[in-house]
Amino acid sequence: MNIVNGFSKLTKEQKINWLVETYFKNDQTVVQLLKSYWNSNEELQKLHDEFIENTITNFYLPMGIAPNFVINGKTYTVPMVIEESSVVAAASNASKFWSKRGGFKATVLSTEKIGNVHFMFGGSKQNLVQFIEKLQPVFRSRTSNITRNMEKRGGGILSIVLKDKTAELENYYQLHATFDTKDSMGANFINSCLEEFANVLREEVSNFDLFTTEEKESLQIVMSILSNYVPNCLVRAEVSCKIADLKSKEIENPQEFAEKFVQAVRIAEIETYRAVTHNKGIMNGVDAVVLATGNDFRAIEAGVHAFAAKDGKYTSLSHAEIVGDEFRFWMNLPLALGTVGGLTNLHPMVKFAMKLLEKPKADNLMKIIAVAGLAQNFAAIKSLTTTGIQKGHMKMHLMNILNQFNASADEKVTVLQHFAEKTVSHSAVVDFIEGLRK
Repeated sequence: MNIVNGFSKLTKEQKINWLVETYFKNDQTVVQLLKSYWNSNEELQKLHDEFIENTITNFYLPMGIAPNFVINGKTYTVPMVIEESSVVAAASNASKFWSKRGGFKATVLSTEKIGNVHFMFGGSKQNLVQFIEKLQPVFRSRTSNITRNMEKRGGGILSIVLKDKTAELENYYQLHATFDTKDSMGANFINSCLEEFANVLREEVSNFDLFTTEEKESLQIVMSILSNYVPNCLVRAEVSCKIADLKSKEIENPQEFAEKFVQAVRIAEIETYRAVTHNKGIMNGVDAVVLATGNDFRAIEAGVHAFAAKDGKYTSLSHAEIVGDEFRFWMNLPLALGTVGGLTNLHPMVKFAMKLLEKPKADNLMKIIAVAGLAQNFAAIKSLTTTGIQKGHMKMHLMNILNQFNASADEKVTVLQHFAEKTVSHSAVVDFIEGLRK
């Protein structure tokens, strides 16, 4: 067993030495590999080292840009951080397509975020209701030092209500609190408020005259935590145009394309197996911009997929319809984002991304990211219902295959020319490279 004590107290060099000695038979090429990804700027590297614990090196992902995004009449170049081939190309293709057809429209529908104090109580619900009602001003006064600055920016605590969950779990109740955190994602703010609410419950329960001794003793705080499910922090992204205007190089018959497109979306609405992959394509665009702007893509993913299943069945996030001679494609997406705090003020590339987007407020970033997801979804369905998804994807993946085989510059040129009009597959590329080298 490779149990190590006091690992976090070791220097970075000592951590690497332990790692290499324990798992790589003291292979110094591993040390060289790890150090080759260090930034030569020591101050910049120190900054990255301190983002997380036990840092040994950096892990690079490429940052690309997708130009020509017209959103509510304004043109953006959108930064995207992702490792998957074809995502940036697909987003760019869709953004250019719609830039000639009126662009994307995006609207923030609501910005409410949620947190809960989860607690158990074995007494009278009627007494508990009166207790929580009496504490409403106390909750506010006890968190005033936390909420002061947020309130100056127009945010703060919106509501604190009691929720009875005893039908689902014996004695289980919640304080269900809603917040507006303006331009910050607000996790620390919300959690600090919730923990103070919990302190108020603990301290005040013994002073409430209506409670019996048994009721006072039965109140037990389980945990206080924000929720990443934000069904009331919503943004809508949409595109629409006359069906005839869909005509392009890939779309020779706009009416047929529009009908097929709508059917593809409806399949994702009723078939979970398709919906999961359909929504994954949306998140290709969403996550790439979320990462580029220093936001929490795990929280976004969890909240979005919960939203996709909010009616009891996992379904498509996007929707399409034909009304008369018009094609319409839209999506509502829950996005809790921040443009201040966290990595947005620390990571140099996040600062770059924010500057590229002209330093958006949180509500504007919601619009940009939702549009990126809708653009990605449009590009994917357009490919699926016309040329097929693999033709474009494998063309983009071709360079990865060539790099796996350490192809020279001349070999890359020859291979790219050979497959310009041919179907790309891993085995076909390997066979061709091996043939070149004989």
